[in-house]
Amino acid sequence: MQDQKILVVDYGSQYTQLIARRIRENKTFCEVVQPSFLQNKIDLENIIGIILSGGPNSVTTDNNYDLPDFIFEEDIPVLGICFGMQLICKNFNAKIEKSTSREYGKANLQILKDDLIFNDVNKSIEVWMSHGDSVIDVPKNFIKIASTNKKSLSAIKLIDKNIYGFQFHPEVTHTLDSGKIIYNFVVKICKSKEMWTTKNIITNQIALIKEKVKNDNVILGLSGGVDSSVSAAILHKAIGSRLTCIFIDNGLLRLNEKIQVEKSFKDFKGIKIIYIDASDFFLKRLNGIIDPEEKRKIIGKTFIDVFQDEAKKINNAQWLAQGTIYPDVIESAASSENAHLIKSHHNVGGLPENMNLKLVEPLRELFKDEVRKLGIELGIDKKLINRHPFPGPGLAVRILGEVKKEYADILREADNIFIEMLHEKNLYNNISQAFTVFMPVKSVGVTGDGRAYGNVVSLRAVKTIDFMTAKPFDFPFDFLEEVSTKIINEIPSISRVCLDISSKPPATIEWE
Repeated sequence: MQDQKILVVDYGSQYTQLIARRIRENKTFCEVVQPSFLQNKIDLENIIGIILSGGPNSVTTDNNYDLPDFIFEEDIPVLGICFGMQLICKNFNAKIEKSTSREYGKANLQILKDDLIFNDVNKSIEVWMSHGDSVIDVPKNFIKIASTNKKSLSAIKLIDKNIYGFQFHPEVTHTLDSGKIIYNFVVKICKSKEMWTTKNIITNQIALIKEKVKNDNVILGLSGGVDSSVSAAILHKAIGSRLTCIFIDNGLLRLNEKIQVEKSFKDFKGIKIIYIDASDFFLKRLNGIIDPEEKRKIIGKTFIDVFQDEAKKINNAQWLAQGTIYPDVIESAASSENAHLIKSHHNVGGLPENMNLKLVEPLRELFKDEVRKLGIELGIDKKLINRHPFPGPGLAVRILGEVKKEYADILREADNIFIEMLHEKNLYNNISQAFTVFMPVKSVGVTGDGRAYGNVVSLRAVKTIDFMTAKPFDFPFDFLEEVSTKIINEIPSISRVCLDISSKPPATIEWE
């Protein structure tokens, strides 16, 4: 698909996806690969740069990740970050030792040499360090270009080639360079044409879909979430009426989900959406089930059963479209040494083999923020595009214990009040994820002049960058008081509203 790309070699850094996103922000395509990808000589024709990530390993004790010589024999810029720098230095026979004073956290970097990678960067900046091993001596034919005034080297460069090593992390916001170092590497040094734009992505993807699908029909499970909705929009643009979307109501969706989907696609002339109400079927199978994992498995299996029955009714359906996005692909690759060769990441788990459907995944090269931009460009309702994440099992994992229709109905109403008030008070877009949880307990309350014995719900709202860690959102107390009062007044079966202020870790964002 791309004429140019930068490879990001993942050695297990918690920041690998962040490196990739920073490259994409500079309108350049990149691909995250496993270290084994480099072990066979690869076609470097379209590769304009290579970044070696950090990671928890040690070059002093582990020879599994030694770099092949061929990546330094070509005229391709290479940037090694932390562990990546140590690998470069090992390749050039530098002395590396386990550091007696591990550098971690903020440090002041002094730029010692003028170099294109530091173009328009202040001579002294705060950076983020995180490494145990240290390079003791500058490798032969390298020069030191920056230092934190400690014994370990902070930034080096090969004299006659664009081979760089950094002992700090330029990809994180803690490094106060306003993103200029990554920009300089990608645009100035790798000479990116900056062609990775929303318009170009859409044009290229439409062409690929047409070439791949030809005259066949495609089916897609439309959930009302961002990924499946954007997949539907781009497929519809490519193949029109040969796309059939199947929207399955499992009884565990948000309030008015079907109406939201209909509204979002009202301007898509001729889009074919089949709406299936299978709520009774799902809830019957969930009867008496309280274990969260068992609930998830039952919902997944039931979804497949319903989807398969409907798919059989569609003539010449040769393809299954999925909303797989790039983090799914990266996370799958992390679990397999050969995963970078796999082109079909099955995010709808356990599809029966007898369906005999080939996969088309129009978003598999995109991060979530890129998917949202595509959706807006394609004309999907912004309210849907900017919605908070919603779990695959739906409300089943927000109802603690057994799932009952009455619980789901109560939770839907309470959650809708919470979310609508967040929009009304202009708080929604300041929060990464917000939702309501139904607890299978009752609490005494007072309604009018009488005693009430009602249900309990808890509000949950967090702020996060990557959903790996999260902090509770700091609400104004007036808002909490108002939303609690409104929920209790409008839903007579609820007598108490709580607030979850747990961080992740130790808690998770979802309750189940």
